[in-house]
Amino acid sequence: MIETKRLLLRPWEETDAESLFEYAKDERVGPIAGWPVHTSVENSREIIKTVLSVPENYAVCLKEDNRAIGCVGLRLGQSSNLAIPENEGEIGYWIGVPFWGQGLIPEAVRALIRHAFDELHLARLWCGYFDGNEKSKRAQEKCGFIYHHTNRDIYWEAMNDIRTEHITCLENSISDR
Repeated sequence: MIETKRLLLRPWEETDAESLFEYAKDERVGPIAGWPVHTSVENSREIIKTVLSVPENYAVCLKEDNRAIGCVGLRLGQSSNLAIPENEGEIGYWIGVPFWGQGLIPEAVRALIRHAFDELHLARLWCGYFDGNEKSKRAQEKCGFIYHHTNRDIYWEAMNDIRTEHITCLENSISDR
């Protein structure tokens, strides 16, 4: 578990299915992040079991009620969507619409960055956003990620479509890592 001023980042639990469905059924959330909307509480429960319950993947919860309102995760090396070495990671995130514009994702991402650099000793972190996802782009900028390159006309299997993805990067400034 990782704690911030307002948030708890904790492993996903099957009991989070109702909360996950509440936010993941919104068409403004998943598709722009690269995954389909959830269709039922049972669909969300299955996604918790098969997708979200992996190492370094966290439910974003407000401290006041420990209810899952989003997700932040770190994929290391070969588990990333990008071709990166084992000492690097890719950060991904999303948050439910009622929580947009409150700085919660930058708060969660900064905590994950500290964890990645200080505890996992990663050399570099990567992040990406699809064309049109200005909120994600802005969150990455707030967290210090710098534009690196653009992948055009990539096939995105989860949505069965063609997309343009912009990739950003953050270097670990400690040279011995």
